[in-house]
Amino acid sequence: MAAAAAGQRVLVLGATGTIGQATVRALRRQGHSVVCFVRPRAGPGGRLAQADIARLLPGATLRVGDVTDPASLARDAFCGEPFDALVSCLASRTGAPKDAWAIDHAAHVLALAAARAAGVRQVVLLSAICVQKPLLAFQQAKLAFERELMASGLTWSIVRPTAFFKSLAGQVARVQQGKPFLLFGDGALTACKPISDDDLGDFIAGCLTDAGRQNRVLPIGGPGEAITPRQQGALLFAAAGLPPKFKQVPVALMDTIIAVLGTAGRLLPALAAKAELARIGRYYATESMLVWDAAAGRYDAAATPSFGSQTLAGFYADLLAGRTTMERGDHAVF
Repeated sequence: MAAAAAGQRVLVLGATGTIGQATVRALRRQGHSVVCFVRPRAGPGGRLAQADIARLLPGATLRVGDVTDPASLARDAFCGEPFDALVSCLASRTGAPKDAWAIDHAAHVLALAAARAAGVRQVVLLSAICVQKPLLAFQQAKLAFERELMASGLTWSIVRPTAFFKSLAGQVARVQQGKPFLLFGDGALTACKPISDDDLGDFIAGCLTDAGRQNRVLPIGGPGEAITPRQQGALLFAAAGLPPKFKQVPVALMDTIIAVLGTAGRLLPALAAKAELARIGRYYATESMLVWDAAAGRYDAAATPSFGSQTLAGFYADLLAGRTTMERGDHAVF
């Protein structure tokens, strides 16, 4: 298959998230014309108005509507105009079952139908590496749409990144306050190859023109070796100029919390939602974000591709020095 030319007309979903913003920047750098379909208000709690969104996405055209409404997708996003590609960085905000099936699956199905009607020939989807072992509702929802995209007849790329920098920065404030870094088990139960927003944005945008990334599922991590949570903590303490201090939390404690919330959730829906969030937290505490070798029954760091140049150590240093900021938003579990 020959590589597609730059300068395509691209519709982007999920553009206001940090990875979406990085992807829009990369698409613009690579010479594409970008239209972003956004909600009237974006960000956690809907705190971002249109003027704020425009500042986040310079050089892109903004269109406002509802991604869960097929009429809005046709009328407000595609507007009866032709597009070459659809790039989606859209994801459910919490991972809770209702939200996951509404966004990770149903909204994407609607967007795919609208894209085909607009003449789109190519779709790039930001998914997640954790769908390899689907134990949670949001993983099942993502996989269900992945299957529909593969069967669509369009050129597709499914990008499954490992951990994001922001997902590994939830304990920065604890360390700054002199508190220990929390570890589940001994801190070596899991490992990942974290990737920065900008490196991931470059990789996603490159799927439009790199034929080697098309019609493929693409696990992708950042540069360097896989690192465990204990190693992540050590990097954070080094960046803060503090001696390492860890506290181990037994995984069994999470199991107890899940059991209690699950039982109470049969009577109180709000607690059922908290139980699902606890299950998500337990999954990430006990499963590596690396390529899963089903035949060997283990995660394989060597088989997990690396991309980019930005490192977690550099991110921690920039964050602590105030050279960068972080928005964890509704996806924060810890």
